[in-house]
Amino acid sequence: MLKQQLNFKLSQKLSPQQIQLMKLIQLPTQAFEQRISQEMEENPALESGKDEVDSYDDDMGMDDAYEEDYNEGSEVIETDINVDDYLSDDETPSYKLSSNNYSADDEDRETPYASGTSFNQYLLQQLNTYRLDEEEEEIARFLVGSVDESGYIRRDLRDIVDDLAFTQNVYTSEEKIEKMLQIVHDLDPAGVGARNLQECLLIQLKRKEETPSVLLATKIIEDVFDHFSKKHYQKLIQKFDITEDQLRDAIHEIEGLNPKPGGTYSGNTRMVEHVVPDFAIRIVDGALDLTLNGRNAPELHVSREYTNMLKGYKESKDKSKSQKDAVLFIKQKLDAAKWFIDAIKQRQQTLFVTMNSIMHHQEEYFLTGDERKLKPMILKDIADKIGMDVSTVSRVANSKYVDTPYGTKLIKEFFSESMKNDQGEDVSTREIKKILEITIGEENKRKPLTDDKLAKILKEKGYPIARRTIAKYREQLDLPVARLRKEI
Repeated sequence: MLKQQLNFKLSQKLSPQQIQLMKLIQLPTQAFEQRISQEMEENPALESGKDEVDSYDDDMGMDDAYEEDYNEGSEVIETDINVDDYLSDDETPSYKLSSNNYSADDEDRETPYASGTSFNQYLLQQLNTYRLDEEEEEIARFLVGSVDESGYIRRDLRDIVDDLAFTQNVYTSEEKIEKMLQIVHDLDPAGVGARNLQECLLIQLKRKEETPSVLLATKIIEDVFDHFSKKHYQKLIQKFDITEDQLRDAIHEIEGLNPKPGGTYSGNTRMVEHVVPDFAIRIVDGALDLTLNGRNAPELHVSREYTNMLKGYKESKDKSKSQKDAVLFIKQKLDAAKWFIDAIKQRQQTLFVTMNSIMHHQEEYFLTGDERKLKPMILKDIADKIGMDVSTVSRVANSKYVDTPYGTKLIKEFFSESMKNDQGEDVSTREIKKILEITIGEENKRKPLTDDKLAKILKEKGYPIARRTIAKYREQLDLPVARLRKEI
């Protein structure tokens, strides 16, 4: 049986301009500056700096005459042009929300890049000092090309044999590749070309002077790497019949090695991007003072040349079709320029209002720097306070940094869920994590606290938390289990 049913659905779609505004809000300072440069390149009606333009009376009668003339043709696109809207004194708006809401714009605007050759080129240059035949050089260069950013070759030798055959037309054996791999292991930095951490550490140890502690360290890594990685120190003492001091010296040698040799190469050509704080919070006379980075408040105005072109059109008695087409183009560019200027102003207001609300919500933290003073705060808390959508607050929090007396922080770090303490009060999960971190930092490293013991200690401090929650928080803090925190 067929049924007819009528459903009404109310949906709201964002306009292209609203979407663009959301994208502007999401941009951090440096990306925002690049966006302004792009817009100015694409729209000649938009110019930087302050400019005073002439204003015109509202009774110049442009609209009626323009519409009457342009309606004579059949290909009318849009005739509702009020030129006076584009010739008003509003073309140079005030961007500042108030006189002290912006920081001085005296920062270096350039993003520095690391210079020099790439890590791969650096290795190839060293390879050129070896006397190799054509096949050996092909294999060695292929191995160097297989080294990742950390300095490892993480591929099976059989796969490399196949790749050499298919891509380089070099037919060889695993034995030959192993031989060439030893040459790669001789390159700097020490440990490069290793296939795993154990091999990486051994390569570095074998380049050291053969002291008793280095020789013991080599035996430990070579013979009982698993015991060492799990910190089974008593088993190591028994196996090698050594004292705790001897073991401590050997471990000290191992801890001085580099587990990621590729990461130390100073000439690695990767972009070094400096974080530019979007806000600054200072304590002035015991009160918090918030400023928005001045680079977020550019001086923009509508082009004087474009306004003069509109003035000339208004004063012209004979309006040709080409003039009408030109003025339509000008109107479109002026619309875009005016919208962009207004969007920048909205962006500034949104950023400042959002950060101001966050600052006051976390006032105790910003006055003291004590993370235990951070209150529970979710996106909706701020969105409700400022009357904006949660997604807007999210765009500000996830991409912006604030310079505080305690360092530069990503704003989203101030958000956290809440939990109940033993008094039934809401406390921030950030506060609990900080207490957990301090407790682990103060433990006896010879007898580290298990998750069960940590749960008991936090319960005694007034935070009744389950062991599995302790484990979750510990992992989020990137802290290992008790056994791996053990020291001798």
